[in-house]
Amino acid sequence: MIQIQPLSSDNVVPMDLLLLADPSKEQILSYLQSGTCYAAFHEQDMIGVYVLSSRSQHTVEIMNVAVKESWQGKGIGKQLIHHAIAEAKTAGAHTIEIGTGNSSMHQLALYQKCGFRLTSIEHDFFLKHYDELIYENGIQCMDMVRLSLVLQAD
Repeated sequence: MIQIQPLSSDNVVPMDLLLLADPSKEQILSYLQSGTCYAAFHEQDMIGVYVLSSRSQHTVEIMNVAVKESWQGKGIGKQLIHHAIAEAKTAGAHTIEIGTGNSSMHQLALYQKCGFRLTSIEHDFFLKHYDELIYENGIQCMDMVRLSLVLQAD
């Protein structure tokens, strides 16, 4: 049984997990300041996290989704995404957004399976905002692919 809950300010930030999805500690610390970190637990073991941040009055964004490597491929990421969608609806958001790299094939598939639609591409995002080059699946990560899911009409 997986339990997902917001981390309190008493909790240590699970940087090791967050770094699985975003290699920049500076970027992570930046969006943690404005977002809420949720963690998935199996018994006492933290196995996944996501960060949900308000972008505007009616829009929230999932800033990071990460699952412990030994738990990947078991549907935990999908549970985290569905939890984020439920949290966004509860908060009264009209739209939930998420972004990922052009080279993140598994993430792009997951987000679309969860109902997200491609909305835009921020060209050279990872070249401008990250000091080190990122490669996934043999592809250089250069562009941010943005997706969104409409929760309720304006």
